[in-house]
Amino acid sequence: MNAITTLNGTTATITVRGDIDFDTLPPLRAAADALPAHVTGLRWDLNHTCFMDAAGLHLLFAPTPPGHPYRRITVTGLRPQPLRLLGLAAETNPATFPLDRLLCGSM
Repeated sequence: MNAITTLNGTTATITVRGDIDFDTLPPLRAAADALPAHVTGLRWDLNHTCFMDAAGLHLLFAPTPPGHPYRRITVTGLRPQPLRLLGLAAETNPATFPLDRLLCGSM
């Protein structure tokens, strides 16, 4: 797995190449935590992610840690398996996994 971060004004895009699981969660969180404070929007580009387990739910829906700036999180490029996981999570607990605030662009 690798992640490429690009900045465009107040929005950052982190493009993930590879699976999202508990082994890759720490470096992905580190990439998000390393963003400059002026970034208010974080887009996860998952065009190159074929598999995501519950770690992806933690990555996308974790509350903002104390002392970190709030960022609006969106996702683009969802492939079938990650999209199915997000759909199941939202169906099971829509208040915890609100997909309407997460999805943007092409899936």
